[in-house]
Amino acid sequence: MAVVHTSEIKFKVGLDENRVPEQISWNAEDGGISNEPSKAIMLSVWDHKQKDTLRMDLWTKDMPVDEMKQFFHQTLVSMANTFERATDDQKMSATMRDFCDYFAEKLELVKK
Repeated sequence: MAVVHTSEIKFKVGLDENRVPEQISWNAEDGGISNEPSKAIMLSVWDHKQKDTLRMDLWTKDMPVDEMKQFFHQTLVSMANTFERATDDQKMSATMRDFCDYFAEKLELVKK
């Protein structure tokens, strides 16, 4: 199959004098996102040659801890959903969601 279209997602990270993130914004023109501010990024890239995951986790120094906990919870839930779509392994996906519920309960996160 030939590539007929390309799409870019760009992140811009403003750093302080110690190279700690102060600001994060992102663009995804195909998705209608333009210079959208964010407080955190978790990005995973699969290196198929090394059979390893490369990761980039960034957050601004003013990211509140309660929001970081919520961000992690929502990321874990989305990973369980993606895992199910990618593998059709409903049993493990349900187990992952059970952990997400446990995680939210232990952190006393309020569902919205």
